[in-house]
Amino acid sequence: MADKSSNPMKNIHIEKLVINCCTGESGDALAKATKVLKGLTDQEPFHSKAKFTIRSFGVKRNEKIAAIVTIRGDKAKELLERGLRVKENELRRKNFSDSGNFGFGIDEHIDLGLKYDPSTGIFGMDFYIVLARPGKRVKNRKYRKARVGKSQKVSKEDAMAWFQSEMGGTLLK
Repeated sequence: MADKSSNPMKNIHIEKLVINCCTGESGDALAKATKVLKGLTDQEPFHSKAKFTIRSFGVKRNEKIAAIVTIRGDKAKELLERGLRVKENELRRKNFSDSGNFGFGIDEHIDLGLKYDPSTGIFGMDFYIVLARPGKRVKNRKYRKARVGKSQKVSKEDAMAWFQSEMGGTLLK
């Protein structure tokens, strides 16, 4: 009988890292947030729009209110490590979703090692990490789609164990 613990199809890796910087308004603040994200990731962020009009917040429907960037590969792991350093490698159990993904937020982008610019200001941002095992593409591809078995999906417990072993993190209650 073969040893199942060394199965390479069971290895968990970072599929993507999504960084969201929501300003709540379009215009100058959104342009500054876009500049911060571009300096952090060396990629051009895209803008998301508001789904609803909220008069008390001064937000109109279809107004651009956030800058978002998706990072993959080694750059994603490097930025995740920088973000976790800000949080002192501590996350709560509720930061992890049932589908094996996790996220957290930071209050100031200058904690990531970026230089403070008085004309730009300080922005907070959300990090969202999607974990996957090899073979997840089978479910998402256009040609010959197939279902992925339950043992191949990343669970909440798998994600928490990966976070503790790979990232050296600790879980808080």
